[in-house]
Amino acid sequence: MDELKKLIREIPDYPKPGILFYDLTTLLKDKNGLRTLIDQLYAHYAGKPVDLVAGIEARGFIFAPALAYRLGAGFVPVRKPSKLPAKTAQVSYQLEYGTDTLEIHEDAVRAGQRVLVCDDLLATGGTAAATVKLVRQLGGEVTGAAFAVELSFLNGRAKLPGLDVFSLIQYDK
Repeated sequence: MDELKKLIREIPDYPKPGILFYDLTTLLKDKNGLRTLIDQLYAHYAGKPVDLVAGIEARGFIFAPALAYRLGAGFVPVRKPSKLPAKTAQVSYQLEYGTDTLEIHEDAVRAGQRVLVCDDLLATGGTAAATVKLVRQLGGEVTGAAFAVELSFLNGRAKLPGLDVFSLIQYDK
């Protein structure tokens, strides 16, 4: 995955001083890079039972539908408040400085459906853990969590116990 890592632009001090931002847009615009990323995510989950792929706003919307298509599964958007038109279930969760909320349509997941959570990046794990909670709240069975990039030094996997957590590209510091 070193070839994919080379396609990611690193921007120091964004969005604030001391933060190194990993910009995946440079990987996305590379046709071979994008194809490789989706193919490798697919290869990890191929043959495993997945009914739905839940993509987390906003960049999870890039990877999750493509992965769902390859897996022969449906796609479910997980959004910030007031973005979904029908009745929603929601969960609030802690951020480093404050709280955030995610929503999903109440009828997006039926009891017993097997759901793969997908986002662009796993950092502290709070957003992914909140999504897992939402899916389970609706009766879904979370089968795994897929990410393009993982900042492993932030230990986000710890917030996803018992799940098949898979990331293609890891940054250790």
